[in-house]
Amino acid sequence: MHSESKDGVARRDFIKTAVALVGATSALVGQSGAANAQGTNAPAATSPTGRTGGTRYTGDVIQGKKVISALDVNDLERGKKHMFYFQGVQMPTGQDWYVSVIVVCGARPGKRVALISGVHGDEMSPVHTIQTVIGQLDPAQMSGTVLAVLDVSRPALEAMERRWPNSGRGVDLIDINREWPGNENGASAPSRHAGLLFNRLLRPNADYALDFHTGTTGMDLTSFNLARMELAEPRAMAELFPIAQIFDNPAYPTLLANALINVGIPAITPEIGSARVFDFDLIPLFVEGTMNVLKRYGVVPGPMGRTGRDVGIFVGNSAHTILTTHGGFVELLVKLNDKVKPGQKVAIQRNTFGEVVAEYTTEVAGEVTGRRTDATAEPRIPIVMILYQSPARENPEDYSE
Repeated sequence: MHSESKDGVARRDFIKTAVALVGATSALVGQSGAANAQGTNAPAATSPTGRTGGTRYTGDVIQGKKVISALDVNDLERGKKHMFYFQGVQMPTGQDWYVSVIVVCGARPGKRVALISGVHGDEMSPVHTIQTVIGQLDPAQMSGTVLAVLDVSRPALEAMERRWPNSGRGVDLIDINREWPGNENGASAPSRHAGLLFNRLLRPNADYALDFHTGTTGMDLTSFNLARMELAEPRAMAELFPIAQIFDNPAYPTLLANALINVGIPAITPEIGSARVFDFDLIPLFVEGTMNVLKRYGVVPGPMGRTGRDVGIFVGNSAHTILTTHGGFVELLVKLNDKVKPGQKVAIQRNTFGEVVAEYTTEVAGEVTGRRTDATAEPRIPIVMILYQSPARENPEDYSE
C-alpha cells in the first residue's frame, strides 16, 4: 500500500502528475471543457434545501424510484442507501433512457468512490460484481459514499449488444467507450448520454472510480485490470485485486477511465472474463479487490483481503494481438494465462475440407490474456491476445475494450 495517499498532498500531486501526462491530449481536455460549458447552460439543478447545483428531481417516480437529472450526494441523508433512476438521453420517440443508480451514504463523511458497469451492453459480470459489493455495505459502519451506476448503456444492454444502437443519422452501432467525456449537445445519442452522465452524475460525485468491463462477445478474457501504472493512485488500486494480470496501458484516450483521470479522478478499468455470462469463478476476486479499494480510502473498516502480491500478479505494458489471415475454422492451442515464447504456435486454421490454410505463432514472450470463443473467423479477426512487457509501451490496435 502507498500510505502517502492518506493526505491532501498526495491528492494534489496526483492531479499535477495527471495534468502533465495528458498535455499531449489537449484536444480531449478541450472537448471535456466544452461539454462542461454546455452543461452549465442547462437549467440549474436545485436540491431539496434550495441550493443550486445540487440534486435535481424531475418529479417522476418509476417502480417506486425517484427520477433525477443531476446528483449531489451531499444532499442525501447519511447512514442510508438511496436508489434512483437517472434521466439520460432521449430516444427518437421523445422518451428517456434511464440509468439505475444506488448511493450508499456512510454515517460519517469521507471519500467518494464510484463503481460503474454497463458501459457495454453485453457485460454481465460487472453488474453482478457491483450488486454483490453493495449488498455487503452497511451505511452505519461507513465513512464517505459509494456511488453505483449499474447500466450506463441501457439500449445496448436490452439487446445484449456491446455497442449502442444509434438511429439519429442513419442506423449504426456506436461504442460509447469511445465517446467519453461526451458532449451534451453532441451529434449522436451515446455522445449526449455520456455527456449527461459525466457532467451531472459521475464527475461531481467521485474522488476515485472503478469502471468494470468484460471481453467483447466472441472473445474470452482472463482477469485483469487495465490501469495507468505511472500514476500513483491508479497503480495502488490495480494492485489491490487478487487477480491474474495488470495491463499497464492507457489504451484509447476516450475510455471512461481516461476521461475521469483527465479531470483529476483516479480511475482504473477492471476486466472480468467473458461477455454475456456471470463468471462466478472471477466475480468473487473482483468483489474482494473492490472491498480492498474501499478499505484503502477509509470508506469501510476492516483488514485488507488478498491482493495482487498474494497471487503473483503478472504485469505487462503491451498487448500483441494475433489476427487471422484467412477465413475458416480455428483451433486454439493455448489457454488463458498460459505463458508463451516467441515462435510458439498458438492456433491453426482449416477450411471446410479440413485442409490447413494458416498456422499462427506469437512474436513475443508473455501471457495469454484473451482468446476467441467462436470456432470460425473471417480474415483480420483477433484470435489470441498476449500481454507482454515492452521497453517502449505500445498502444493496442485491436484491443477489444
